[in-house]
Amino acid sequence: MMTDLKYPFKDNTVPVYAVLLPILVFVCFYLKRTCVYDLHHSILGLLFSVLITGVITDSIKVATGRPRPNFYWRCFPDGKELYDALGGVICHGKSGEVKEGHKSFPSGHTSWSFAGLTFLSLYLSGKIKAFNGEGHVAKLCLVIFPLLAACLVGISRVDDYWHHWQDVFAGALIGSLVAAFCYRQFYPNPYHEEGWGPYAYFKAAQERGVPMTSQNGDALRTMSLQMDSTSLENMESGTSTAPR
Repeated sequence: MMTDLKYPFKDNTVPVYAVLLPILVFVCFYLKRTCVYDLHHSILGLLFSVLITGVITDSIKVATGRPRPNFYWRCFPDGKELYDALGGVICHGKSGEVKEGHKSFPSGHTSWSFAGLTFLSLYLSGKIKAFNGEGHVAKLCLVIFPLLAACLVGISRVDDYWHHWQDVFAGALIGSLVAAFCYRQFYPNPYHEEGWGPYAYFKAAQERGVPMTSQNGDALRTMSLQMDSTSLENMESGTSTAPR
């Protein structure tokens, strides 16, 4: 008998591992290379990813209204079924829990997890050049780890009867696709030779005559430290974004 509707992954923990953790990684790379272009665009792309995913997920939830696997105990918390004269179900559970019970498809925890952690995985794969053809298994493991964490979140939602497997699959698909689109708005493909940096850096480097190589850390650091508030405003307006 499933009467406990509490769930270990509270809603307020999702931003911790899907947003704050990736931002911490971005800051670590910023401290190493001191490239404000990279820090700005990585955080912006991540926020785009999770926010767009949230809007899409919640819109589908409300439009679909699929009952959760534990909806029976939301409707009949004491296990006693009630019906009207016409055979309609009379839910006598808490109205808030009954309403929340109609938001199964797709899984919000899963979509948010994949949105943030897929973006982080793409970011890491570009930074460490995981697809440079040298076959480093350690790099591949580092790239897969965020995706594995997102998968475990989705599996836990099914295991605790909060979602059907279709809900988790759809949430993972939505989060991954949105993350990929948002990442490509600011960065080249991870397997590209210049996949380690954002478009804005290559645009600025081209304008200032700085060689566009990942090893040229001194030039990158000097260029980044010289960027003032005017450059940041230009990035926000899109004038510093390189052509795709």
